Amino acid sequence: MPDGRVLRGEATRRAVLAHAVGVASVEGLDGLSLGRIATDLKLSKSGVFALFGSKEDLQLATVGAASAVFTEHVVDPSLAAPPGLPRVRALCENWLSYSERRIFPGGCFFFHTAAEYDARTGRVHDAVVEVSGRFAGLIEETLREAEKLGHLASGSGVAQLSFELHALGLAANADSVLHGGSRPYRLAAEAMRRRLAEAAA
Repeated sequence: MPDGRVLRGEATRRAVLAHAVGVASVEGLDGLSLGRIATDLKLSKSGVFALFGSKEDLQLATVGAASAVFTEHVVDPSLAAPPGLPRVRALCENWLSYSERRIFPGGCFFFHTAAEYDARTGRVHDAVVEVSGRFAGLIEETLREAEKLGHLASGSGVAQLSFELHALGLAANADSVLHGGSRPYRLAAEAMRRRLAEAAA
């Protein structure tokens, strides 16, 4: 039978990270500290320290937890769509939906943390860059797959199209988080549909 202490430790770790991703999506990764999380969740600081060791370790674990949530809500459902343009459309729709539904209270976790760490160096910066870049790369990879399948017109400019789709998603998130409302998502969705229709074979 599993050790009860191990199970309790795993449950506490999950609870800490679930809270930490919400805090970081609003206040940034710098808003995290072992003491603050312990106070919020009414845990001992030594217990939280035993799980993470340092603020940086907590920040890195939070980035990993946020990546898993993003994959669950955006990437996995999109990859279940047929390859080519249907999968590209699914990526766009699921990404906008994830932000609009406030899976993280501050909107897209990686939009916020990328802005926070874009000019910095270090392990946390590298982790945010890696996850953010992986999704941008997935958009371009999916478009190239669509091109190979003949879903895109010759000379449609995959790199440019990928950049524009990614920029539209980021803009919708930023505008909605700042001003509220769902209008930015509707505008972004329409712009994405129009660009894909223009590029379609």
